Amino acid sequence: MRFQECGIRTPAFVAAGALAVSLALPLGAARAQQQTYLMKISTPTIHDIPDTWANNFGAVLEKDSGGRIKVKVYPASQLGSIPRQIEGTQFGSIQCEVVPPEFMVGLDPRFEVLAAPGLVDSQLHGQRVAADPAVKKLMLGLGADKGLRGLALFMAEPSVIISRMPLRHLADFKGKKIRIFASQFQSVAFERLGVTPVAMSLGDVLPAIQQGAIDGADTGIGPIANFHMVDAAKYVTQTGQPAIFLIAEVNKKWYESLPKDLQQLVDKDAAAQSLAINAFAVKSVKESEASYTSGGGELIKLPPADQASMLKTISSVAPDVSSKNPALAAAYKIVADAAARTRQSASQ
Repeated sequence: MRFQECGIRTPAFVAAGALAVSLALPLGAARAQQQTYLMKISTPTIHDIPDTWANNFGAVLEKDSGGRIKVKVYPASQLGSIPRQIEGTQFGSIQCEVVPPEFMVGLDPRFEVLAAPGLVDSQLHGQRVAADPAVKKLMLGLGADKGLRGLALFMAEPSVIISRMPLRHLADFKGKKIRIFASQFQSVAFERLGVTPVAMSLGDVLPAIQQGAIDGADTGIGPIANFHMVDAAKYVTQTGQPAIFLIAEVNKKWYESLPKDLQQLVDKDAAAQSLAINAFAVKSVKESEASYTSGGGELIKLPPADQASMLKTISSVAPDVSSKNPALAAAYKIVADAAARTRQSASQ
């Protein structure tokens, strides 16, 4: 009977097996090094802060990975409305999305904490809040049990309200139907101002204004300028509240399928670009304002007394709403504390 049939291995047999394994290991590693991964990134706007971040991140990631990750950016909701982009990323047909986090409150109510009215005083203050370690740890950790992994967090711009009729005073808001993001904080805040809030995805805003379904929309000046909304609405009231933040989420399974070195590159480059976008964001707001006014639009600021009254009315919304949900209250405390820490030099 042969040794192998008795379960006994000769030294030559063992040596041959070890050699086969030793050859297979570098071969497997080489194949992992040769494999490429497609990363589709979806954003709701075009020529704006979300897709600029995505393009910059994609270019750096492709370079740093030596082409092992191929990035394709789909701006202007080409892969579907914001809810569809979130679902696509959650379930893997899209690898990454860049959206305002409050649109994901259906996955976790804490996603809306950065939409708290009165949280930040300016775009630069908001950028400091987004870079705060405690805020990043909170926000990028949400959604982990829903198939998502947070990659980057940054502030886009302050909110403005575009409308078909001028909103020059706080009293002008009463009775109006205004589009909001999917946030209870926003809904309650506008209700306190006498407004009927209508939650709506960005792609539906312009048709709704044109058809008279809504009187105006809370959004950023970037989408207003880039989607030529001036053709439908000539007035923008610069309330500055709430701040519009953006979060980049990646499909968790896709991320975990990457070799460890590529995971590290994705994390590193996403974090770096979340800071690098800040200067562009400030410049973009100024350019969008100029574009809107050059097209015939008017920028309106509320009288100081009205602005102060508005802030007094809405600043208690987040504490009041979050008090009914312990997890949301704890999350709001984290961002509110960060806002207080970073406010000392926020006089812009």
